[in-house]
Amino acid sequence: MVKHVNLGKSDVSVHPIGLGTNAVGGHNIYPDMLDEEQGKDVVRTALDNGINMLDTAFIYGPKRSEELVGEVIQEYKRENIVLATKAAHKFVGNDTVMDNSPAFLKQSVDDALKRTQTDYIDLFYIHFPDEDTPKAEAVGALKELKDQGKIRSIGVSNFTPEQLKDANQDGYVDVLQAEYNLLNRDAEKDFFPYTAENNITFIPYFPLESGLLAGKYDKNTTFSDLRAEKPNFQGQQFLDNLEKVDQVRKIADKYGEEVAHIVLAWYFSQDSVDVIIPGAKRPEQVLSNKRAAEISLSEDDIQKISNIFA
Repeated sequence: MVKHVNLGKSDVSVHPIGLGTNAVGGHNIYPDMLDEEQGKDVVRTALDNGINMLDTAFIYGPKRSEELVGEVIQEYKRENIVLATKAAHKFVGNDTVMDNSPAFLKQSVDDALKRTQTDYIDLFYIHFPDEDTPKAEAVGALKELKDQGKIRSIGVSNFTPEQLKDANQDGYVDVLQAEYNLLNRDAEKDFFPYTAENNITFIPYFPLESGLLAGKYDKNTTFSDLRAEKPNFQGQQFLDNLEKVDQVRKIADKYGEEVAHIVLAWYFSQDSVDVIIPGAKRPEQVLSNKRAAEISLSEDDIQKISNIFA
């Protein structure tokens, strides 16, 4: 039985593997690729198999992911589900701007409650920082909503170390979500000392670097989507990364596991990484991701993997 963990200082308890739902109704992220019924089945598969945290956002769709997740939630006992969502994007004419103002965040929570057809959100994030709002003021507005029972825990996402410290002046931040994976380890020095010291759960996004760390690609694989523009997928760097993944494959074979499971399991060896939210487009991927929480890597293999990606 996998032990549940609390998000930061809150009493919100989650399975260490959550479900990232940007592929559930995220038509703006995956144009022409998503079947909404299949997306709902992905969410059901997670909930039916003990994964209780669903991570969505206003901008996935926009709005559609929250709506579809909300429809599935109606089929289950609400108290068994941890719903996380995010807001900051505001449409102004043809432009998208970030807004962290208290008024905007409070309205965003009310709107998300309607879309998800529920009366509280377990974890609400400021999705991206804006340029104007003092971060402690923005988080203070979320604390008011927490006191009112509309949200249960407070998160920030994509903040710099300085913005995180500003946001957490009063100790209200429970979760930081930021990019972190074996190919991008800046968070280990930029965030981990602070999040560990302040009991803030660090949730990495892109933990498998768009599939690269899952061992799914070879030197002949080509990309025509967002991956084509990422440095990790280009030229010699791409080939070097494949070589590193092959070294992890040897460790995975020893455990009789897939590369992705070993990589995700490795993250749990890092300070304050207690929860991972890999996405899934198909139900079987949900079950595969869940396996990572059940693997115990030896100290020797943890160090070996760290050295491969030093």
